[in-house]
This record gives sequence, structure tokens and C-alpha cells, in this order.
Amino acid sequence: MQRWSSSLLLLAVLIAGCQVQDSDTSSSDPSTAPAESGNSRRSVAFVTNQIADFWKIAEAGCVAASKEFDIDVQVIMPPEASAVVQQQKVEDLMSTGIQAIAISPLDADNQKDWLNSVAQQVPLITHDSDAPDADRLLYIGMDNYAAGRKCGEILRDAVPDGGQILLTIGRLEQDNSKFRRQGVIDVLLDRDRTIDYYRSQPEAFDPEEELTGNGYTIVATLTDQGKPEVALQKAEDALVAWPDLKGIAGLFEYNPPAIYQALSKAGKIGKVAIAGFDENDVTLQAIKDGECAGTVVQNPYMYGYESVRVLNDLLQGKEGVIPDSKYVDIPPRAITADNVDSFWEELKRLKGQ
Repeated sequence: MQRWSSSLLLLAVLIAGCQVQDSDTSSSDPSTAPAESGNSRRSVAFVTNQIADFWKIAEAGCVAASKEFDIDVQVIMPPEASAVVQQQKVEDLMSTGIQAIAISPLDADNQKDWLNSVAQQVPLITHDSDAPDADRLLYIGMDNYAAGRKCGEILRDAVPDGGQILLTIGRLEQDNSKFRRQGVIDVLLDRDRTIDYYRSQPEAFDPEEELTGNGYTIVATLTDQGKPEVALQKAEDALVAWPDLKGIAGLFEYNPPAIYQALSKAGKIGKVAIAGFDENDVTLQAIKDGECAGTVVQNPYMYGYESVRVLNDLLQGKEGVIPDSKYVDIPPRAITADNVDSFWEELKRLKGQ
């Protein structure tokens, strides 16, 4: 997947928002059927797992695609990271006659039957976090295991002599969370594996307990259920529980800022290495200031843009939009002091700042 093009960036700057229009369409084969000719406009939904700055960037991609493909797009951000709330939001969409949905599932295993029921009614794709065992048509996103390895490499380079490491993340029910965490662990413990290894051997995922090897001790994996205030409190408590920590990996967008704040309060900025995920301004500024080793960024803009593009094609009966792999790869990037300035400038243009 190519990087954001200048034309898409310009669209993101110029467009103020998505138009939303309810429609009523049905099909015996929603995965490939075109929208009914009686409807003046096609309408799709892009559903996230919660509210976050990360998703605001994805929304800009949705808006750009809605204009380019002349399609109505509704971006839904559940107010909390709850599978129950997310499902209710989708059920509400279905009742309005939305014609196709892209979703980032919060709990792929336990949502499988529900996702399948949605897929029976409208074209359904996943983005950001996959549900490979469900009847989704394809996944748009990155290889989260490979991305986790990039984060692990940043942390390993920042703490080359080993020591105690803490992992923090929102939750481990999500498909992306499990692979992201495992990628960090495998780099630190010097394992040479791939995402396919864990797809075929899910029992190989490491348990949530102390792990040692290659000179590192991963003391714990702390979860916060998508709540930044909980992430901060747990980071503060961790610095007391493990005073000899050498590094912390924050694997959701709000985790690195919470870690940074906790370290700042404890007077340990620069004494404990931070490796992060996503492009929070606090994280990027810390990288610029030499107080965060780096972060692994996705491309949420393209998650939004590609989701709308694919759903638009599906509603027009263009089956060829689904690759044999059922996967649209949007690779991650590592952002460090070497490229943070150029990346941040690009991000600001994307946001219209």
C-alpha cells in the first residue's frame, strides 16, 4: 500500500464532514449485490471500537472517500470500549437501513456469531482488528504481529542490556491486541516467528504472567479496558511495584501518554525507556525531546478511505475488489527521532492543521 497521496491529503483538509442519509435496501446476497436502483445514494458505516484521536484521522479518510465516490458515510465511535455498546450501535445502524458496514471488532471470538448475523444482512468487512473466523468479506489493516515486533525492536534498541520490561494495553480480547503484544514479547525473548505461526497454533500465545529470556524479564501485561485514566493509574502503581523497570511498551494510542505522565510524576523521565503505538501528540513530542524511544504508527486515514472504497465497490457488485487473500495490507511504520519531524508535518496536513 502506498503512503498517503497528496490528493487525498488535500481532500482531508478541504472536506468538513460526512453526509448521512438513511436508506432501505435488502438483498439475498448482500456480499456482492449492488445497491437498489431506487435509492438515490449508497450509504455505508465505519464503526470503531471507541472514541480516540486515532479514529479522528480515520474519519478524515472516510470523508475524503465519501466525496470521491459520491457515497454517504456514517462514522460511529462508541462512547466506551464495550462489545455490548458496539453491538448496540451496529444494531441501531441496521434498523435505519444502512447498506454496508466496516467494523473494528472489540472481541472477535465472542462476537463471531453476531458478526455472522450482520454479514447475512449487509456486506461486512473488518478494519484495524480482524475477526478471521467470522464471515467478514475481508480485513483492511496491518499485520499486528509484525507491528508488535517493530515496537519490540524499538524497546530492545533502547534497553540493549536487558532488564525488567512492562507491557500496557487496553484489552487482550481483540485480535490486534493479542498479536501486537506477542510481537513485542518475541523480539525481546529472541524468537523468530510469524503471524501464521500463531494463527495455526493459538495455544502458543504467552500467558499474562512474568516471562523471562534473553536477558529480559517481562514483569506483567497490564490492561485498562480502553480507559486512559485507568492506564495512568496502573502505570503509576507499576512504577512503585517494580522500581527497577528499564522499559515500558504502551500498545494502544493513549498508553504512551499515560506512561509519560506517570514517569514525569515519578521523576523518572529518561530513566525508563518508552516504546509506543500510534501518533498521539504527547508521544510525538516526547520523541522529539528524546524522552520516548519511538512509536509504531498505523495509517488510520487509509483504514477509513479504503473501507469506504471497498464497500462502495461491493454495493455496485464489483466482486473483484475482494483479493484472494481477503486482506488489504496497510503496513505500519516505526517513528523515531530520525523521522518524527517529517511524519508529524505530514500528520498535521492530514488533519488540516
